[in-house]
Amino acid sequence: MYRAPLRELRFVLEELLDSRSLGACPAYAEYSDELGASILEEAGRFAESVLDPLNRPGDREGVHWSEQGVRTAEGFHDAYQQFKAGGWPQLGADPRFGGQRVPQSLDSAVQEILASANLAFKLCPMLTHGAVHALTLSASPKQQQLYLPRMVSGEWTGTMVLTEPQAGSDLAQIRTRAVPEGDHYRVFGQKIFITWGDHDFTENTIHMVLARIDGAPAGVKGISLFIVPKVLVNSDGSLGERNEVKCMSVEHKLGIHASPTCVMQFGQDKGAIGYLVGEPNHGLEYMFVMMNTARLAVGVEGYAVGERALQQATEYARTRLQGKVPGATGHTPAPIIQHPDVRRMLLTMKSCTEASRALALYAGLQLDLGMHHPQEDVRRAALDRGELLIPIVKGWCTETGNETAAVGMQVHGGMGFIEQTGAAQYLRDVRITTIYEGTTGIQSNDLVGRKLTRDRGAAMAAFLTDMQRELREINSADAVVLQTRDAALRAVALLERTTLSLLAGLGTQPERAFAVSVPYLKLCGVVIGGWLLARAAALAAARIEGADRAFYQAKIRTAHFYAKQILPQALGLAQVVEEGADSVLATDAELV
Repeated sequence: MYRAPLRELRFVLEELLDSRSLGACPAYAEYSDELGASILEEAGRFAESVLDPLNRPGDREGVHWSEQGVRTAEGFHDAYQQFKAGGWPQLGADPRFGGQRVPQSLDSAVQEILASANLAFKLCPMLTHGAVHALTLSASPKQQQLYLPRMVSGEWTGTMVLTEPQAGSDLAQIRTRAVPEGDHYRVFGQKIFITWGDHDFTENTIHMVLARIDGAPAGVKGISLFIVPKVLVNSDGSLGERNEVKCMSVEHKLGIHASPTCVMQFGQDKGAIGYLVGEPNHGLEYMFVMMNTARLAVGVEGYAVGERALQQATEYARTRLQGKVPGATGHTPAPIIQHPDVRRMLLTMKSCTEASRALALYAGLQLDLGMHHPQEDVRRAALDRGELLIPIVKGWCTETGNETAAVGMQVHGGMGFIEQTGAAQYLRDVRITTIYEGTTGIQSNDLVGRKLTRDRGAAMAAFLTDMQRELREINSADAVVLQTRDAALRAVALLERTTLSLLAGLGTQPERAFAVSVPYLKLCGVVIGGWLLARAAALAAARIEGADRAFYQAKIRTAHFYAKQILPQALGLAQVVEEGADSVLATDAELV
């Protein structure tokens, strides 16, 4: 049974990140820790009572396709109606369209709760949220008034429609056509892997479709973005006739069985009616608004499923009696959590999940400051840091979530490999998170090829300086906290050295950097996670007296474990980044 980690989330938001600092932003003048706590509590209640009970049944049943459309698993339609009635689609959206503005950091915390309870369900509102964000920033006022109020209310949902059978992640190969016709276009083409492309939650779905206007330039420069509704919308907002949009089939997948992944056909006859968003041939930059929002959300999903796997593995380890603990007397089987290696596995899961959570919510805070802080220099620096962190959050937090779910299966032993316990579902479900919105390799290429090079490493250098300064300011009477601090300082220095080496190579032999970009991304995640946990340990040591003593003690011990058993990975990763490129580049593709 899932339990929302409310105390953990509040610790990160209120204590580690000091969310009260958002009060300096006029957009968040009315935000308070009390408001954030109440939203988290309500999200936890909904996730625990409504979404979690549907997770395993939905996995077993899956979705049902027919010529008439997609029907979701039993209980999912009613759960969405409760989700909508509770106002959850409005969270984080622009108040002009009926939304409730809250910090991205809090919104990400809510997304964690939903994803832990039922990832398949959570993907639908996540994509709608991304579509709303793109329309808010890029659509015309008329388009915004026509679509956004109903999308923000949850009355309609939204999708991202990018991938085609021949294109995959290479959007330059998109062939979907858009033919001008009066004030709209006729769209023709097939798209694949469209998450929640069709369903029975709502009467209408607003598809955000990448297509190429006839005569547009080749490559990514000729791509435009279109609004293509499932059902056409009249000028007064009422629904008109069905558009030429059809779900041709649903994919049979490794996991997230209750989430329909659709093959969508646009324009089998006269063409699906679509409406251009913004300027022609600028579709990719508009879609990147959705993709960046989605990349942060998917990073959260990665560690969120890891959190759920951790909860189940911990409960299993406390109740499963097996084996004699080394050094113990007698022959009575003990709970397996008393075995040192099981405890090591659980601490690995716990520390990596806490590091991922801190990193993702820290990135959300940077985006909050980058969008809304009144001082331009603070805004610019925070936005640069937030954008730098997006590929790290998406790449490292999802890779870590996969490893966490795998370790959770190992804690269960043979019982983890069968479906009866549910441990296998977490491993199957989380696997998609390293692929959604760009694989880990695509994220690392973005980190190295764009985020580092655009300012010659200035944003990363500033970040490294801040991390080192904050670690040096830690002064504690607790020797364990000081050991954790020192390990984090060594790791940050290692990341600094490796970054300088990578930047030097990018200028002369960029292919060398791309050959080791994934290890570099993982190095960033491991080290930044260590910095955040060291800070968390110092805060915990200063507040350890009182009713929360056990909570703070656990914080210190978890950070210390991370410093001793996870941070040492940085040494190996740094060596790969500095010395591993030749082993890739010197090997001819024919020999792989």
